[in-house]
Amino acid sequence: MESQIRTFMNYLRVEKGLASNTIDAYRRDIAKFAAFAEKHRLGIRDVRRDDIVDFLAMLYRQRLDSRSVARHLVTIRHFFRFALTEGLIEEDPAANVESPKFRQSLPEFLSLEEVERLLRQPDQASLVGIRDRAMIELMYSTGLRVSELCGLRVSDLQMDPGCLRCIGKGNKERLVPVGREALKFVRQYLRDVRPKLLSKSGSPDLFVNQQGHKIDRITFWKILANYGRKAGLRKALTPHMLRHSFATHLLDRGADLRSVQMMLGHSDISTTQIYTHVVEERLKQVYKAHHPRA
Repeated sequence: MESQIRTFMNYLRVEKGLASNTIDAYRRDIAKFAAFAEKHRLGIRDVRRDDIVDFLAMLYRQRLDSRSVARHLVTIRHFFRFALTEGLIEEDPAANVESPKFRQSLPEFLSLEEVERLLRQPDQASLVGIRDRAMIELMYSTGLRVSELCGLRVSDLQMDPGCLRCIGKGNKERLVPVGREALKFVRQYLRDVRPKLLSKSGSPDLFVNQQGHKIDRITFWKILANYGRKAGLRKALTPHMLRHSFATHLLDRGADLRSVQMMLGHSDISTTQIYTHVVEERLKQVYKAHHPRA
């Protein structure tokens, strides 16, 4: 099955144009299924529906939650659909495998007060602190994914109209508005910090580390988590939590769902609709806390 998997990965990269992080996730999931198939001496033409069900059952025994199991099934479905299209198999064994049922969990987000506490943490007397404040301000102002934030180039910024150009999932380009506060801190970073961090490097990347190289998403994840701890946040802070906060606060203040979808770069509005549930849940909590007959 190794050669077919290599062809599938190449298809995802070249023809589908998926991001490297997404391809890595597909690779991990399909490798796990390939190991299962090898253990049971199954070639790609030998796999049947029951084999896939057994694999999913094995994942449950390994204590994976329903969401993770469902993600593995999505990968398997894509793989066998590709194999069928390419004539590698005559029948798709994954076609009638039902997805695991799971309760949709609401995304975690920060309150406005928690966002303010977070933004006060970077030391504005240090070069790194100014850079970090600019990154966090920009992420909260735009709702970018962490990979999109780290992938920004200076040329992607359009200061006068107050927006930026972003390349999202599937290499799709979108324009995202940037708030005045975020622009102010990004300008300060560009003027006072970035030239010093770059030194002799001529990097086109917007946010760089102390060696003048692009900041990667893992590094920023650690930076953000550290500031979250300093701010005394109730839960471990992740970049996606900041993205959730951006969307929730917009809807809280009357933004329409379609606009939020465009800013987040969601291809399907159903993905964005999760945030309406967050706002509804919040209204229920306010009602229960304050209505005399709640």
